[in-house]
Amino acid sequence: MAKLTPEQLSPRTDPAQIPFDTSADARPLTGLVGQERAVEAIEFAIGMRHEGYNLFVFGPPGTGKHTLIRHLLAAQAAADPVPSDWAYVHNFQNPGQPVALRLPPGRAAPLAQAMRRLVQELRAALPAAFEGDDYRQRREVVDEQFKQRQERAFVDLSERAQKEEVALVRTPTGLALAPARDGEVMPPDAFRALPQADQDRFKAAMERYQEELEAIVRKLPEWEREHRELVRQLNRDVTRFAVAHLIEEVRKDYLDLTQVQEFLDAVERDVMENARDFLPSPQQGPEAMMGLLAAGGAGNGEPASGRRYQVNVFVDHAGAAGAPVVYEDHPTHQSLVGRIEHQARFGALFTDFNLMKPGALHAANGGYLVLDAYRILANGFAWESLKRALAARRVKLESLEAMLSMTSTVMLEPEPIPLDVKVVLIGPPNLYYLLAALDPDFGKLFKVSADFDDRMPRDGGNTALYARLIAASAVRAGVRPVDRGGMARLIDHAARMTGDAERLSLRVRILEDLLQEADWHACRAGSSTVDAEAVQRAIDAQRRRSDRIYSRALEEMQRRTFLVETDGSAVGQINGLAVQSIGGFAFGLPSRITARVRLGAGEVLDIERQAELGGPLHSKGVMILTGFLGGRFGATRRLALSATLVFEQSYGGVDGDSASSTELYALLSAIGEIPLKQSIAVTGSVDQRGQVQPIGGVNEKIEGFFDVCAARGLTGGQGVMIPATNVKNLMVRPDVAAAVAAGRFHVWAVSTVDEGIEILTGMPAGEPDAGGNWPAGTVNHAVARRLAKLAERADAQGLTGRGNGKARHGRSDK
Repeated sequence: MAKLTPEQLSPRTDPAQIPFDTSADARPLTGLVGQERAVEAIEFAIGMRHEGYNLFVFGPPGTGKHTLIRHLLAAQAAADPVPSDWAYVHNFQNPGQPVALRLPPGRAAPLAQAMRRLVQELRAALPAAFEGDDYRQRREVVDEQFKQRQERAFVDLSERAQKEEVALVRTPTGLALAPARDGEVMPPDAFRALPQADQDRFKAAMERYQEELEAIVRKLPEWEREHRELVRQLNRDVTRFAVAHLIEEVRKDYLDLTQVQEFLDAVERDVMENARDFLPSPQQGPEAMMGLLAAGGAGNGEPASGRRYQVNVFVDHAGAAGAPVVYEDHPTHQSLVGRIEHQARFGALFTDFNLMKPGALHAANGGYLVLDAYRILANGFAWESLKRALAARRVKLESLEAMLSMTSTVMLEPEPIPLDVKVVLIGPPNLYYLLAALDPDFGKLFKVSADFDDRMPRDGGNTALYARLIAASAVRAGVRPVDRGGMARLIDHAARMTGDAERLSLRVRILEDLLQEADWHACRAGSSTVDAEAVQRAIDAQRRRSDRIYSRALEEMQRRTFLVETDGSAVGQINGLAVQSIGGFAFGLPSRITARVRLGAGEVLDIERQAELGGPLHSKGVMILTGFLGGRFGATRRLALSATLVFEQSYGGVDGDSASSTELYALLSAIGEIPLKQSIAVTGSVDQRGQVQPIGGVNEKIEGFFDVCAARGLTGGQGVMIPATNVKNLMVRPDVAAAVAAGRFHVWAVSTVDEGIEILTGMPAGEPDAGGNWPAGTVNHAVARRLAKLAERADAQGLTGRGNGKARHGRSDK
């Protein structure tokens, strides 16, 4: 048994261990401390270029995961080569499947600018060429040749027909043949008055020339096609003369890029065929405008060719010094793989390759993409889209409707872009383990995990290193310098955050928040530095903002609404301690535990379990009590008792075994009819051999009982009994340590139930002699004697037991 000293309750950092006067004098700290394992994993994942070695970074919030990832990725990306530019252009063979162009870094944007200039120059050069005298003269020659060819054919037919008194005349329905005399068409009456032989001669001649006329008419479409082909050839010649040098100006800058040369060849061929698109046209009505849109026009009077010759730059690395590092804070399907936008014109939606927009995978291609795991899983199909892209090693731009086959509308199908990216997911540990267990693709695509720790050892060397960490945090937070006292108090608080005096918290974000609040208090106090007093005020203020419910509970205990005794003694009653956490604020509260014993069949009844308020861990702890009693007192005779245990005034669930030693003390007190001191609260679990085992939340539990006692008035006899194995976890509040130093409050550390029962009763626990008998005047003797009396009464009444040490818990006997 040990009554702990203030130094054991709250080990304080000596400001002399800090090697500089203020944080402003500290040597700059790069990276994070205490994360060597995570750094090794991240560096391995970054360096491993094989497929599937993407990275999942996980750990508690506030440990600097994002900061370290950004730092390491930026360093590696600066040494990596700049990846290629990517652009989409029109597919002249299949307009619904835009073509992806891969270009050296920084050359996509100049190509787009060159094509915009080319279109502008075409709009000026082509109208000038087609409106020039040379073109008009050559066009007139072609048209005149076609006209003369038609006229010669009809004139020749007409002259030959006239020799046989047949005239070629024009009617509203076309050309026709008629009998003639003296160059004049013969009226029908005159024709009928002719002898029959003359009529037959005219009819035979007209039939013969009618066949020739029909042959000429049948040739007219062919002559028209030949005429159009001559016009097209003329237009191509004129267009080639007008644009060849313009396209050549663009071509000469991209002679080393085959894809660009093929695109420019296709542009040149298309301009040759569609030169009229660049010529002025009359004001277009709605019907003509709809046709323009259907052909790929912009819907604002811009010719279709003006858009299909453009270059849609997807990725531009002009001026980049390394590989890209992209953080996408809203990872949806569209923000990852890109989207295809539409324009509404005249009640219809239209799109083309110019309305395609890139996603984060395009921007990060050739580099690194950082995503928040929770956000990508929460955004619909984003997770599946990411996995598909990583597995296929390409980015396919498609809408959700097309991906899910939910639309029959004709959609663009852009050529996929090859993908070479390292993806870094950042999330909590539970999400990593869930994905690893439930998603069969996860292990193939994310083969490396970086597990961030939330604490580091607290020793002399690390104390100085942690002080440098505080100095770096002060710089990032933009606060005034922190002096030695302030840093020492921050280090102590960092140990308190871990719940372990031998460890320091690595949750840097929480530390920086506290620094900023301490800086505010230092400013109000007119201090030029953040000292220990400012840090303590910030800690107290944080607690004050969160402790309303805790204060209400203390108030009700002081008013005796919750029946918790802090002085006197009682049989079968003891103060247990529990920790609750609300909104990140943890606090401890005492709870009255009672035990009652009567004649029975060896049962220890857990009332919490019977009422379905006790969890499995709590029930296990009660079962261990039965094992302890059976092992210590039931070796030679059966246990003929029936005992009940309960947390009084408990209206919620009870779980955990941290009160099992407390319940055992109450049970021994009830059996031996020995009073327990109510001025002492107890925590600790116990095993079947009576060893007291460590529990969590020891600092909050001590402080919770201290606050109750302080509210009612400290007597000097009050205190808390904890497991000896929890001494290393102690970092209690300064006011608690001060009360212990003044002898107004006490904390005992025990290793066994026997040590604890001696403190609680003031009686020795007792050791059995060689015959297994306990010495008189000891707790164990009183317990054994009471159990023997119960066994004798049971034998006298003929009661049969369930067997030594058998307990009933809830429905376990069903």
